[in-house]
Amino acid sequence: MPDANGNLDLFSSATPVPGVVVAAVRGEIDLHNSSLIRTDLIATLQSHRPRKLILNLERVPYMDSSAIAILVEMLKEMRKLGGQLVLADLQPRVKGLLEIARLDAIFTICGTEAEALAR
Repeated sequence: MPDANGNLDLFSSATPVPGVVVAAVRGEIDLHNSSLIRTDLIATLQSHRPRKLILNLERVPYMDSSAIAILVEMLKEMRKLGGQLVLADLQPRVKGLLEIARLDAIFTICGTEAEALAR
């Protein structure tokens, strides 16, 4: 869903793999638009109830702490469902942020969406 400036999108789709949903995010995620992503991701979980949610962040050049909070929330929600959250295709800046915060130790991170699907 685009934010008020039209620069953030979330595309969710079921995959050919049963129980797997890929959500591809495009645009910077910050305090001004993170609630939109949160709302869309919660709706995706409620409608699909996936065993695995893959967040493709290939087109996310920047995220702030509000985005990190959403990632942690989605991880908790997926664990409640008995499922797995996988982050894929991270930009170097976003991956660096997760590493600095040492969150790369709690998230499953794959280099590509294809690796995430195969995992």
